[in-house]
This record gives sequence, C-alpha cells and structure tokens, in this order.
Amino acid sequence: MTDAQMQFKSRYREYGGEQAYWPAGPFKIRLPFIHYAWSFPEMFQALFMCATCLGAIPVLTEVLGVSYEVALSMVIINGFFYTLHVLLGDPVVPGWVTPAIPLITAFLTNGYVMGPERTQALIAVQMCLGLIFLVFGITGLGGKMVKVVPNSVKAGVLMGGGIAAVLGEFKATGRFDKYPISITIGIIVAYFCLFSPIWADMRRKNKLIDSIGKFGMLPAILIGVVVGPLAGEFAIPHVQWWPLIKVPDFADIWNQLSPFAIGWPSMKVWAAAIPVAIVTYIIAFGDFVTSEALIREADEVRQDEKIDFNANRSNLVSGIRNVAMSMTCPYTQMCGPLWAAVTAAVSQRYKESPKAMESIYSGFGTFRLSTFVAVALLPISSLLQPSLPLALSLTLIVQGYICTQLAMNMCKTNIERGICGVMGAVLAMRGAAWGLVVGLVLFVLLYDSNKKEAAKQAEKAEN
Repeated sequence: MTDAQMQFKSRYREYGGEQAYWPAGPFKIRLPFIHYAWSFPEMFQALFMCATCLGAIPVLTEVLGVSYEVALSMVIINGFFYTLHVLLGDPVVPGWVTPAIPLITAFLTNGYVMGPERTQALIAVQMCLGLIFLVFGITGLGGKMVKVVPNSVKAGVLMGGGIAAVLGEFKATGRFDKYPISITIGIIVAYFCLFSPIWADMRRKNKLIDSIGKFGMLPAILIGVVVGPLAGEFAIPHVQWWPLIKVPDFADIWNQLSPFAIGWPSMKVWAAAIPVAIVTYIIAFGDFVTSEALIREADEVRQDEKIDFNANRSNLVSGIRNVAMSMTCPYTQMCGPLWAAVTAAVSQRYKESPKAMESIYSGFGTFRLSTFVAVALLPISSLLQPSLPLALSLTLIVQGYICTQLAMNMCKTNIERGICGVMGAVLAMRGAAWGLVVGLVLFVLLYDSNKKEAAKQAEKAEN
C-alpha cells in the first residue's frame, strides 16, 4: 500500500473507487452530504460568480422585451435546472451554449417581431435543440461522436470556440471598448490566479495566498466590482436588502413565455428553427470535447477517485433542461453542457489533493447549488447588477484561454496542429457549420499523411 493510499480518508468511497451514488438507469443520483462533502471555497466563489448567470438578464430584456423582474425570475429557474447535472451523475459545471448566442439573437431579431411571435421562434429553437440532445443521448450517438470524431477536428472545435470567445470581447462591438480598465485589470488577475506558475509557487509557500487561491476567479470578480465604479465604467451598486429572496414571478412567466399560454410555433417557424438548432448543437458538441478533456486531466492527476464522464448522460441531462426550459421560459442562451471557465477553475483546485477537495462532485455540486441560491438573493443580485457585463466578459476570455490550451495539447502531430488552427479560425469567423466542413475535408485530404507522420513520431519516441 502506498503512502497516498494510507493517508487517504473518505466516508464516500475507497481509494481509487467511484464516488457513492444511487443508481437510476443511465443516471447516478448524488446528493450533498449524503454522497459528497460540501465545499466551502466553491460556495463562496459561487456567491459572486453568479454574476455571470445574471449576465443573461440584459440579453433577455432586449431580445424578448420582458421586464428586469421577469428576466431575473428566468435566471433563477434556469439556475434550478443547472443543479440536475451533478444530481444525475454528470461531473461538470454546466452553463450556456455561449458562442451560439449571437446566432440565435440574430435569428430572432431579424425575422420575428418582439412579442409572442419572437418568443415562439425561441421556443422552437430550444425545443429542437433539446430533442437533438435527447436523441443523441438515448441512442448512444453522443458518446460515439466524442470517440469517433477525429482528434484534429475535436481540437479544431475547441480552438474555434476559444478564438470566438476572445474575438467577441475585443471586436469593435465587444465589451472591451466599453469597459477597458475593468476588463484589463480583471483578466490579468484571473489569468494570474488561475494559470500562473509564479502564483502556484506563492501558494505553496504562503497560507494566506493559498487561501485566496482556493477561490478561483472570485478575486478577479471582486476587484472588478471595486475598480469598475472607481474607473467610472460602472455605476455604484445600490444594494437591496429586503425582501431577502426573490420569488420567481411564475404567473408573468407563464402568461408571457409559455407555449401553453401564448400558443405553439407554426410549422413555418419550426422549419426555420431546425437549422439554427442543428448549428447550435454543433457548437455545443465542443463542450462535450472540452468536458472529456478537462475530466480526463483531473482523473489522471487524482488517482484516489475514478471519475465517470459519460457523453450520453450529459446529452440526456442537457436535453431535459432545454425541453423543460422551452416549455416554461425559453432562454436565449440555451442550456449547454459546460461552463468551461469554472469547470477548469474547480478542476484545478481538485487536482491539488483530496484535502483540498474530497471529490470532484463536491466542487461541482456545491458550486451549482450555491449559484442557484445566490441568484435568488436580492442583496447579491442588486450588488452585482452594475458589473454583470464584466463577469460575463471575464468568463469568456478565461474560456478562450482554456479552450485553446486544450486544443493544442490534444494535437500530437504537425498535421493535426495545422488542421486544428485552420478549422478553428474558420469556425470562429464563419460559424460552426463552415468550420466543421473545413475540418472534415482537411482530415480526409491529409489522413494518410497524418497516419504516416504519427507512426514516424511514435517510432522516434521508442528509439
């Protein structure tokens, strides 16, 4: 028995085993305190990282024409559905299908009048997307796709998503030109605290710095909340202390957004929504690739826990969320399978040791349950309201770093790197459909050379 095995202590599993759960068909039900320990660093991080979730509010009010109160209610309902992933055994922090938001908003605003007509179009897109997720999860095609899709194409999807996330923030209409000081300072702090070897070395030597490092992106968000008003880029927040908890406006949501109240989309709207849903799924497919890569990295480092990531299960949970949201309060951000920036931040802390985080489900489960509660707490949502654009921007720029890093690590040969780079650039500039076609065509054209080069490099490595 090794020293690590002798020192390992957990009431939820044996060393090297899978975390305890209740089996339920394709799902593995896990509840806090019963199947995993509560993680306080993730709880505190979630109290402020919920600002990104609240960042959906401006988009919802502008595109759907709903009030701030209704939009906040929609965020709270969406936050509840976030908790389903860890509850049903999916080891990720779920999020939006973020790169698809401009595509979906353009589809809605260019073709449909604000009101029931536009809401019905959004219902059609989200329900079609949910059904695609469910079909791929039930048939097992979701898991097969992750394994069958060529390595270079998977890397290209990640690269494209990373480039698109960063470009979106720095282009002429992006948030950087509006809030340059806050974003610059925030992203420097976020990158340094999450990825810097210097910071990692400081954490090993200083307990106070180590305590700060446990909170992932939280220091960057807090600094942004302070710097923004000082720089004149954000208003000084007005904190609302009462009522403490926002109860969702269920009646208004039902009357304004549910297809059972406003009517179902016409066949013409369904037909127009299907291509948008397909492209959105192609974009979301990159999240499954990212999830698999992040979880595999964590699993390799932490030998004390066997992590079961199943793309089919992730498809099923994502499908349930999208279908449920489409019938209650359709969401312009869609329900995606991954919040890459936070999943990476929590995974980074998880990789430190069992003492840092008992199980990966402790981190992910605590974070998502805490954000669900936090978005409903009016003192927190009112405090963060002015800085919501900053939180969203920092998340996207951190996601860009993570995606491009993972994409480069996945590529083993020069041809894979070339395909990844070209496909990623096309995907970022021309959209998911173009990027996927370019990546597959390049793979077919260069496949034989790819195999030969891989064989040569493997032979060199052996010698």
